[in-house]
Amino acid sequence: MSGATDAILQRLTALHPKVIDLSLDRMRRLLADLGDPQDRIPPVVHVAGTNGKGSTQAYIRAGLEAAGLRVHAYTSPHLAFFNERIRLAGQLIGDEMLAETLAEVEMVNAGQPITFFEVTTAAAFLAFSRVPADYTLLEVGLGGRLDATNVVEAPLLTVITPVSIDHTQYLGETLAQIAGEKAGILKRRVPCVVARQPDAALEVIEARAARLGCPLSVAGQHWTVAREGDALVWQDERGLLDLPLPALPGPHQVDNAGTAIAALRELGFGQAEASAAMRRVEWPARMQRLTRGPLVQAAQGCELWLDGGHNPAGGEAVAATLALMPRKPTHLVCGMLNTKDVTGYMRPLAPRVETLTAVTIEGEAATLPAEDTAAAAEGAGIPATTAPGVTEAVTALARQHPGARILICGSLYLAGRVLRENG
Repeated sequence: MSGATDAILQRLTALHPKVIDLSLDRMRRLLADLGDPQDRIPPVVHVAGTNGKGSTQAYIRAGLEAAGLRVHAYTSPHLAFFNERIRLAGQLIGDEMLAETLAEVEMVNAGQPITFFEVTTAAAFLAFSRVPADYTLLEVGLGGRLDATNVVEAPLLTVITPVSIDHTQYLGETLAQIAGEKAGILKRRVPCVVARQPDAALEVIEARAARLGCPLSVAGQHWTVAREGDALVWQDERGLLDLPLPALPGPHQVDNAGTAIAALRELGFGQAEASAAMRRVEWPARMQRLTRGPLVQAAQGCELWLDGGHNPAGGEAVAATLALMPRKPTHLVCGMLNTKDVTGYMRPLAPRVETLTAVTIEGEAATLPAEDTAAAAEGAGIPATTAPGVTEAVTALARQHPGARILICGSLYLAGRVLRENG
């Protein structure tokens, strides 16, 4: 990211006192002043949910690109560089176009209150409207109903990945309330693919779909997916697809892949595109094995892994993945935000790991102090200590536990810093 882009983003961040303020009024005003670029972008697949949004979108993109199609994609947050949020016809947005687009949004906004996410979403719509493509994949930032992406009036398809408890300060305390916010992306008579859901969430989604006349394609009702040996088997009333296992590790990726295949089927694609999606998918910081860089050297022969999951469902997914990996002592290096259910994240990990070394996430205002993260780990039954930073934690663990598995986890912001600093 260029210095010009960084300066613009810093100025725009100052225009609204809240990092998150769910409302569509500011977004609609800004987009109208920009000429409503969201109405001129390629056909949209809109993805909401608590967990698996990014992975599911990545599978869909891999399948579409395997068919030779040009795909725009919008995702958040970024890991190492802001450009990762906006992908134009298959390529990350370049520094020059990003700076120009943000500058245009800043000029048109003219100093009016606007959140960081609203600005960047408006910039993405502008860029998408100016570069030809066949599809646009939009990932919801938070919730759905009042998310800045939810200004597209007529998407081609909507997708809801698994809903669980997260962001309760914005979305509600119960699964039903949170599912209601996610289901806010449903549009009249637009088909929706629904991943496997808790009953309380599915009831809300189905009720809204019935009111809007949305055809649903629901996991367990209209299609099934399962791992059978070294294959992924996906089936609906039209037939069975025998596919390679997803390239992304972890049992939860079977469900994410299944949801993406259902979306591809709704878009008219079949076996070839689904197979390619499984093989070609890439999505960093989801149980990613680190194989190069200074941290790998610091690990001194230990396995080094990285994961950005940060809520109880994320902790369960990591624990399930560890359960399927070859048995090896596993030690966590963990940094978390103070807005998360830290104990809920750690509890499923406790039977699978030996120790946790807590770190404070440098540069993050909402970081949980390392001491508090360590205390939460102890409360969840994981022996814990602290370290000044990730490098120090990895170095100490490698010295104390030669040949072990070290997993850096707890936050996408921590994962992004690791990827940025580790090359």
